[in-house]
Amino acid sequence: MNFAAQLFYSSYLSERLERLYSPRLALKDSEENDPFWQREELHLGPSQPGASYKCCPISNGTVGRRPTLIEPERLKDFGEEELLNGDVKVYDTKVVGGPEIMLMDPPKTRRVSEFRIVPRPPAQYLRFEDISAAAFRIQSGIQKTPCTYSRLSKQYGMEIYLKKEHLHYTGSVKERGVLYLLTSLTQGVIVATDCNFSMAVAHHAVELKIPMFVIMPSCVSSPRLRIYRDYGAMVISYGSTGHDSQNHARHLAKENGYLYVEEDESAAYLAGLGTVGMEIYEQVPKLDAVVVPAAGQYGLLAGTAAAIKHLNSQTLVIGVEPEGFPLLLQSLKTDSPVKDMHSNPNKKLYGDLMERSLGVNTFQLSKKLVDKVITVSEEDSLVAMLRFQEFERSTVDTEGAMGLAAILAGQLPELRGKRHSFLNNLELVRQCVDRALVLDDRVSKFSVQLGEWPGDMAKLLDVLSREDVECVVETRDKSQSAQLRKTLSDRYPSIFWLDR
Repeated sequence: MNFAAQLFYSSYLSERLERLYSPRLALKDSEENDPFWQREELHLGPSQPGASYKCCPISNGTVGRRPTLIEPERLKDFGEEELLNGDVKVYDTKVVGGPEIMLMDPPKTRRVSEFRIVPRPPAQYLRFEDISAAAFRIQSGIQKTPCTYSRLSKQYGMEIYLKKEHLHYTGSVKERGVLYLLTSLTQGVIVATDCNFSMAVAHHAVELKIPMFVIMPSCVSSPRLRIYRDYGAMVISYGSTGHDSQNHARHLAKENGYLYVEEDESAAYLAGLGTVGMEIYEQVPKLDAVVVPAAGQYGLLAGTAAAIKHLNSQTLVIGVEPEGFPLLLQSLKTDSPVKDMHSNPNKKLYGDLMERSLGVNTFQLSKKLVDKVITVSEEDSLVAMLRFQEFERSTVDTEGAMGLAAILAGQLPELRGKRHSFLNNLELVRQCVDRALVLDDRVSKFSVQLGEWPGDMAKLLDVLSREDVECVVETRDKSQSAQLRKTLSDRYPSIFWLDR
């Protein structure tokens, strides 16, 4: 744009500013004499019709310059006027930059050892969300067992509730963990140990239409093998020992793409076992304590404790172990799972005891969540079994009776007057072992009245000895039993009393 055009544009801009900002009072006199629409400075074209800007040449002076619309006395409102009295003021322009931005110095290089590493808390192995998910998943395949008030409560001065896990199809609480474990599998499974865990796997695998194989040594009895077949599993007898059958099972699983399963401490299995704790909390209001047997696999104790402590941290969780195999108690003393107990528990009473049954995760859960661990003797467990038969009309194994055995031995005085639940893995042996043997024609009970003639007892004993049978004598009470033992020992010094 040339200078002349700049001058014209400046004049036009001044007119616009005057119209916007000049007060009406300043223009009042001029408007009365010369209306604003007739004023020459408002016409953007030439001053005369037919004329052009060329007749009045534009120069750097007053000639041909259009008067400004800004009043001189108002110049102070707009600053200095560039075009004043026909002269042009020239200003030197100085470009001033913005404030200088100072960059920070680059960070110094530091060694990794100089940084403070804050360790993250370890992930929780078994969460209550896992147990809740397991409860939802297995609800269609596992019945909700009752937790009933026991007749033993009044006798021992406390409210005792029995969680009757023997009512599961296989008679074991382990069905809970097994079913939740199997729901995540797609391939077939193989087991090679004769225990409640294997029976639960056989039953639920067949129900879920998962191919199921059972590899057992030849020493397993035929009735036990028949149970697995009745569940629908394919049973194969291999080897003479459990070690042989287990190695063969692992080989078959690897060759055929099956999964060899045995009782362990997987999160899914423990979550399934923990569902029993949820049910106890729902069924027994204002619960003070839960007593859990801890013989054999300790996942039941850990899973139950995880559920109970999440629902109410004030509820006590007590684990009970056999006196001859205190694996958890010794592990807590050494602060790590014990691998070698140097103990030989009674296999007839505690057949499922295994040193590898207490894993690292199960131990950590028990250490964190279990309030107390106690041991009971075999004698107390056997007496507790008898009490269950007399008061609850059910036959239990020694593991299921250990909770009551602890009360019989006076090891739980803090529970007197309190409300607690026994988590009993009860095994009802077809109403009663003795009754079953009678029906199977393997036990015969009789009573005979001997005459006063000499030789009658000798003749009876002679008949029994020729038939090669064992005689069992039932006495009225302990005093009669002691008297009978003394009499027979005095009369027959060579008599041999069988172990209890």
